[in-house]
Amino acid sequence: MQVPAQFEYEVAGSVDEAISLLQRYGPESRLLAGGHSLIPMMKLRLAFPEVLIDIHELDGELRYVREEEGTLRVGALARHRDLLESPVVLERYTLLADAERFIADPLVRNMGTVGGSFAHADPAEDLPPAFVALGAEVVARGPNGERTIAVEDLAVGPFETALEPDEILMEARVPKAPRGSSYFKVERRAGDYASAALGVALWMSGDEIEEARIGMCSVGSTTLRAREAEEVLEGQSPNGELYRRAAERAAQECDPPDDARGTPEYKRDLVRVLLVRALEQAVDRGAS
Repeated sequence: MQVPAQFEYEVAGSVDEAISLLQRYGPESRLLAGGHSLIPMMKLRLAFPEVLIDIHELDGELRYVREEEGTLRVGALARHRDLLESPVVLERYTLLADAERFIADPLVRNMGTVGGSFAHADPAEDLPPAFVALGAEVVARGPNGERTIAVEDLAVGPFETALEPDEILMEARVPKAPRGSSYFKVERRAGDYASAALGVALWMSGDEIEEARIGMCSVGSTTLRAREAEEVLEGQSPNGELYRRAAERAAQECDPPDDARGTPEYKRDLVRVLLVRALEQAVDRGAS
């Protein structure tokens, strides 16, 4: 039977109390929300925090999905299910719902949190590339106040973020809804981590792509943004040849690991195929 190392346990009754506890216990403490990423790592002795600070009582402050003045705001304690069932997400931010359908199983979607997906910084996690494609940022609060971090800059390495030890994620913000978006993933079996996955968001000006954003996971040491592929698309009219050129550039931008989910070249081939499919679907959705 696998059991975690010994740890102390605290329950925070407010965001301010959680920050105070993080200050008190220092960098060896960890926040516990849904626990579906942290607890398994603790059981395997891959993570061994000395103190767990439970923030499940902060739902009233940090669990919401709403659009305000054109900005989508997702609280850090929103569950995956909340995103999947949100009418505004289903109507205007479709790739988030696409990504959520690929995440694990109903148990994880009922308990796992959006903030946990960001804070865990797993390079194979599905939600961060979807938010990267949407140009999202996260809000972090610490003893010195709040600051924003672009989602593409949040992970600085595998399971490592730009968050300070005494900061807590408050919410994710998407500044504007895309005209069309899509998320595609290849996995060995349902609910597994991706061999490769990516999200696309497009903003159109007439019949031209005014802005394109592409987020990718499982093809690098962190969540990746395919900036060069975006440049291929912007200012152009959608067509199959354009999609293939962008897909080739995206494949060159990624740096996939060689692991049980496939070789680097196999994963680059997946990126080529998935990006074409995602662009086709995003354009079709934007036209409907």
